Amino acid sequence: MLFAVTVLSLFGILMVYDSSVAIAIRDFGNQYYYLRDQIKWLGVGFAALIGFSLVEYRRWYKIALPMLFVTLLLLLAVFLPGIGISALGAHRWINFGFFVLQPAELAKLVLIIYLAAWFSRPERERLLAFALLVAMVVGLVLLEPDLGTSIILIAIALMLYFCAGAPVIHFAFILPMLIVGVLGLAIISPYRAARLTTFLHPEIDPQGASYHIHQALLGLGSGGWFGVGVGQSRQKYEYLPEANTDSIFAIIGEETGFVGSIAVLLMFVFASWRGFRIAKRASDGFGRLLAIGITVWFSVQTIINLSAMVALMPLTGVPLPFISYGGSSLIIMLAGVGILLNISKTA
Repeated sequence: MLFAVTVLSLFGILMVYDSSVAIAIRDFGNQYYYLRDQIKWLGVGFAALIGFSLVEYRRWYKIALPMLFVTLLLLLAVFLPGIGISALGAHRWINFGFFVLQPAELAKLVLIIYLAAWFSRPERERLLAFALLVAMVVGLVLLEPDLGTSIILIAIALMLYFCAGAPVIHFAFILPMLIVGVLGLAIISPYRAARLTTFLHPEIDPQGASYHIHQALLGLGSGGWFGVGVGQSRQKYEYLPEANTDSIFAIIGEETGFVGSIAVLLMFVFASWRGFRIAKRASDGFGRLLAIGITVWFSVQTIINLSAMVALMPLTGVPLPFISYGGSSLIIMLAGVGILLNISKTA
């Protein structure tokens, strides 16, 4: 697990620099701006990984409820003037002065810890309480708005609910409501509706609504089998939106080709396999559910990001784990890996 995560993170440093050179010069006059940030965050992230790997994972059981309460307050704080940061109509960040936090990223890990602690205790008829909890957390994230993170939170919660032994009949009620709810949210929001329309009809408006996915597919297609070479991407020169964040896999595909893309994908598959293997070997129910939740987290997020890049699902604005530019996502995900390593060590 540590080997896979380290390889992906270091490769991410290279690709963040490579994909951000043009926009870093445009916005800051310094081609190393995003590289320096990512290296700093990676250092903090690995410090968190080491620290969390040394904390006995059962301690998280005792503080699961206070952590959930604090996270809910942080999710509310993004809407407070002077505290929350708004960008492009979204309220997703909190400015603490010396660092900026995205509470929705923290919510993923905290929800996993809380549900693992809750579900490790036998209990009957908790469907309603479970639905209310998930609706509360996801509702606050949707208000930001952030549909991609909301989908990940729902996937994590459902997987943990299923692995805790919930009756299969419950999913016959939950899944249809979720599908209708997600489609409803997509339809009532103009920009989400545009993404859904371009997913169903990608030939519509290639210079407008479907521009992003067309440029991503153009980058991937240009890579061929072995790519145009590292550093030789043309899409990174402001043709591909979000080239160093959500769309970084298109740059990877362009520069390393089909072979390089498959190598990255296999590294994610290997990391996921190790995560589920750790869960299988966990010494108690809490550790097992905690390991499952963390592994599902980065596995589902990877699937959503890569599926959007190859037009298997609409664009959702979800970063590629360990590789995309971004501090909150990288640091918190590496902290989660630290918990996984501790579960493995104590199994």
